Amino acid sequence: MIHPSKERTLVIIKPDGVQRSLIGEIIKRYERSGLKLIAMKIVTASEEKAVKHYYEVGGDAWLEEVGRKARASYEKKGLESPFATNMENGRAVMMANAKYLSSGPVVAMIWQGNQATALVRKITGGTEPLTSDVGTIRGDFTLDTYALADTDQRSVRNLIHASGNVEEAEKEIPIWFKEDEIINYRLIAEQILYDVNLDGILE
Repeated sequence: MIHPSKERTLVIIKPDGVQRSLIGEIIKRYERSGLKLIAMKIVTASEEKAVKHYYEVGGDAWLEEVGRKARASYEKKGLESPFATNMENGRAVMMANAKYLSSGPVVAMIWQGNQATALVRKITGGTEPLTSDVGTIRGDFTLDTYALADTDQRSVRNLIHASGNVEEAEKEIPIWFKEDEIINYRLIAEQILYDVNLDGILE
């Protein structure tokens, strides 16, 4: 069994985060929580890779669910979905997301630590920036909304992708990183965070 301190999660600073020069600020937010950065690269993903990123994790079930949510959103606004089925709707959402993710350079990272996935999502904030809590990355650094994204027929620009759960992270990480790109090293702060007896503090 893997020790809880070794949990890994994927974070991608999306093209809008890179273009707004928020890379350092975003990394700082995760780093100061105690998480350890074990891999990082700046890349421009192909649309094919971006589609793989979204589809490989959830497959058809994910497309169906995303499509159902999109349909419900249309109905809530008193509109009819332009797509005949949830699957078609979900595919349209996926392609819009893939276009956004592949529109420019991104920074892909793996963070490690206790409850890494949940902690990253808490620091990142909710999917929609406007309704994200103050103090989260999305709540503090961007202002996009679902309404504006829908009006412009595009994905919501929310700076970051963060794995939804541990299982998702383990599927996403190999899409972006080879095993030899992930660094196993000791961070001094881990002695304070994880050492059972805090041995070695006093001389």
